[in-house]
Amino acid sequence: MRLRTRVEELRLRHTFTISRGSQDLVPVVIAEVESDGRDGGIVGTGEASPSSFYGEDAASVRAALEALEPWLAGADPRCFHHVLEEAAARLGKARGALCALDLALHDLAGRLLGLPLHRMLGLDPARVPGTSFTIGIDALDVMVSKLREARGYPIIKIKLGTPRDLEVVRALRRETSAVFRVDANCAWTARETIEKSRELKALGVEFIEQPLPPAELEAMEEVHAKAELPVVADESSVVPEDVPGLRGRFHGINIKLVKCGGILPALRMIHLARTFGLKVMIGCMIESSVACTAAAQIGPLVDYLDIDGPLLITNDPYRGVEYRGGELKLPAGPGLGVVRRAGA
Repeated sequence: MRLRTRVEELRLRHTFTISRGSQDLVPVVIAEVESDGRDGGIVGTGEASPSSFYGEDAASVRAALEALEPWLAGADPRCFHHVLEEAAARLGKARGALCALDLALHDLAGRLLGLPLHRMLGLDPARVPGTSFTIGIDALDVMVSKLREARGYPIIKIKLGTPRDLEVVRALRRETSAVFRVDANCAWTARETIEKSRELKALGVEFIEQPLPPAELEAMEEVHAKAELPVVADESSVVPEDVPGLRGRFHGINIKLVKCGGILPALRMIHLARTFGLKVMIGCMIESSVACTAAAQIGPLVDYLDIDGPLLITNDPYRGVEYRGGELKLPAGPGLGVVRRAGA
C-alpha cells in the first residue's frame, strides 16, 4: 500500500465557540491509502480532526502517519483488522493518526470488496438515528439567529458553560419545540449540574453532556444519583479502557472516532457500553463528510448521533452521508461511500 496525507482547512459558517475556546478555521488531515499489485489504483480515504485538548494537531498527525509509510508498504489492506492492531501498537497515543488510517483502510477494504461499510458489518441503514444540530456559544441574539437557521432540525444541541446558561436555554425554547440536548464541555461543578438539571428538564432537555472535568469522576457519582437528567460522558470517554469506570457515574457515553482511534476501537466501546448498561452516542469534531460518513456507517448500533460537522462548514471537500433535516441517508457506494467534490 501507498500512503498520502494532506491538510484541508475547513471554514465554519459561524465562529464556533465552546466553553474552552473559539474556531473559525479547522485544519483536518486527509489520509489516502492506495492498493497495489492486482488491485492497484483503488484508493481509500480517511480523516482526522485533531484536538490540542487530546495532545494532537495536524502536523503531529501527519508526522505519525508518515513514519508508518515504510511498514505500510508491505501490508495487506484486505487484512485491515490485523494491520490496524499493529498500527495501534506503533502509534501509541497518536489516536488522531490512527483514526485517519483506520477510516482509510475501512474505506479501501469496502471498495476492494464492492460493499458499503454498513453491509460489511451486517448493519441495517434504516436504523441510523437522526442527528442533532449544534448551536455554539455566542451572544444571545446570535444564538437565537443560529437556531432560526436550523429550523427543520428536530434535535438541537446547545453548547453551554457561561453564567447565563439557563437564560440561553429559556430564550431558545421560546423559538422552537425541538428536543434539546446540552453540552457544558466540563465547565460546571457537581452542585451546579444538579441544580441546573431541574429547570433544564422542565425546558425539554433530553440529557446533559460532560458537565464536569474528566478528572472529577468521583464527583460524577453524586451527579449521577441526584441530577434530574441523564448525563453522558464525552471528555471522560476517550478509549475503550475508559468505559468500565463510567458505570454508576454516567448514563451514557459519547464516542468520537478521532478520540478513540477510528472504527475498530469505536466498535469495542459500543459493545462495552452495552455490557455495562450505558446508552451510546457517536459525536464529531468539526469534520468533513469523510469522518462524519464513517460515523454514520456504524450509526445503526447506537442510540444517538451528533455528527453535524458538514452542516457547520462552507467548504466540505467531499460528498457522503446525506442530511435531510435531522434524518440521514447513507451513501450506496462501497467503503465509506464518500466522493471528492469536483474542484475541491
